[in-house]
Amino acid sequence: MFTQILLASDGSDHAIRAAEKVSMIVNGNESAKVTVLYVIDGATSKSDVLSQGSKEGIEEKRKQRLHHTEAILQEQGITYDIKVLRGEPGPTIVQYANENPYDLVVIGSRGLNTFQEMVLGSVSHKVAKRVQCPVMIVK
Repeated sequence: MFTQILLASDGSDHAIRAAEKVSMIVNGNESAKVTVLYVIDGATSKSDVLSQGSKEGIEEKRKQRLHHTEAILQEQGITYDIKVLRGEPGPTIVQYANENPYDLVVIGSRGLNTFQEMVLGSVSHKVAKRVQCPVMIVK
């Protein structure tokens, strides 16, 4: 049974479906703990600053992106915490997952940044290839 789960999330529809899958996996396992990892890349950071302006507005927008994910986990009574990191999503998720004792990494098959997926290859593919524990990619 999985007890330490890393859920990579950016608030996209696929990330929300990944959160739903995590809630099914954890269902009934009271010892399970989920870490929701949100990675802010340069483009997202720039967009947030241009659209929000104030630091408080930026923080609120980022919380809103994870609102549905949190609601899913809270509804099921799942113990979770949120970790926000800065960097390129694929390598940052891989590094964080490999530096911590996770039993499973769950990630949506597509995120909010479709241009980056088309040019560089999907973040989920990079994560699946490089993380040292099982990875579940949710469509």
